[in-house]
Amino acid sequence: MPEPLSRTIETLYRAESGRILATLIRLLGDLDVAEEAMHEAFAAALDTWPRAGIPDKPRPWLISTARFKAIDGIRRRARFDAAQTDLTHYLESRVYESPGDDEEIEDDRLRLIFTCCHPMLAPEGQVALTLREVCGLTTEEIARAFLVTPATLAQRIVRAKTKIREAAIPYEVPTPQELPERLDAVLQVIYLVFNEGYSAWAGAEVTRAEITGEAIRLGRLLAELQPEPEVMGLLALMLLQESRRAARTSRTGELILLENQDRSLWNREQIAEGVALVEEALKSRRFGSYTLQAAIAAVHAEAESAARTDWRQIVALYDQLVRIQPSPVVHLNRAVAIAMRDGPEAGLAQIDAVLRQGELGNYYLAHSARADLCRRLGRVAEAQASYEKALALTQQEPERQFLQERIRQLQ
Repeated sequence: MPEPLSRTIETLYRAESGRILATLIRLLGDLDVAEEAMHEAFAAALDTWPRAGIPDKPRPWLISTARFKAIDGIRRRARFDAAQTDLTHYLESRVYESPGDDEEIEDDRLRLIFTCCHPMLAPEGQVALTLREVCGLTTEEIARAFLVTPATLAQRIVRAKTKIREAAIPYEVPTPQELPERLDAVLQVIYLVFNEGYSAWAGAEVTRAEITGEAIRLGRLLAELQPEPEVMGLLALMLLQESRRAARTSRTGELILLENQDRSLWNREQIAEGVALVEEALKSRRFGSYTLQAAIAAVHAEAESAARTDWRQIVALYDQLVRIQPSPVVHLNRAVAIAMRDGPEAGLAQIDAVLRQGELGNYYLAHSARADLCRRLGRVAEAQASYEKALALTQQEPERQFLQERIRQLQ
């Protein structure tokens, strides 16, 4: 096959496989059957298009080919399994049914997102299934991004698919009454994917651009399909955080804290888009924690320097965030903001109060933040002890190097 055509089909797969799979699931009624049929259709394209040329409308061609491939496969299985006969008759009766217009295909994608992120599935299964079926990443790509073996990742996907089948999880968009709870699960999955790429829990790199990119792409898709304030808020938050990626590490991979970053390296296009989305989401009274976090990120992004950051506004936003999401991590972040507004003594008192609750005892950032405030106050022994606790709790190599350097400086 000519190399350009091969690349064209590969690009088409990246761009269209999510739409095609979502429509095939609706038409065929089974995720595994739809996925197998889609791959067979792309294989047929690799074989047919070099001779016949690329169709004017590749997506309908692939959907139609996949449907016939699925019916042929089910016919073969029906010879040995009588239970497949009814399914064969059902699919044959619908074989010439239109796959739907663009609006219906986009509805199919929305159904697929909510199915992959159904709260009955385990969180790791939601993430794996979403990246595999909605984003079109291969099992190997997802496994590499999350530092697990392909076999482990494949097991997560199989378990999630089995749960969908056995629990008869419906392939549908939730009702308006169900939407708030179900949408929150989808947003959690997208943000979990983003956070793994933005601040990987282990490994040699602080960020993985391919994973944050997929999360932002998924956020854009959801914002197009479901333009709710919190969807815009999450997309804004991811864009604003991602805008700092180039400045977060040195050329040799050392971690650079926000206060020391070269702000000329921040991505101004992402900041402008993120700020606009925040402003749009804040116009609604229905915004929530993602929008407030994005508003905090926007204050940082718009500050000319660390010294000119409006910490009073950031603390005020954290005060609102604590009211709707009183998690230990939010309280910790608010404590750090108070330290920047009122001084390290005030912030340390807040962090110690959070740590006394016990839930962040194994959270390295809590001990790292405490160590930094003790260092600023000249409490060297306490600072070293807290840095050492943080070091024992992180597997992220640049973070470890940063903490080791802090300890060396104290000594």
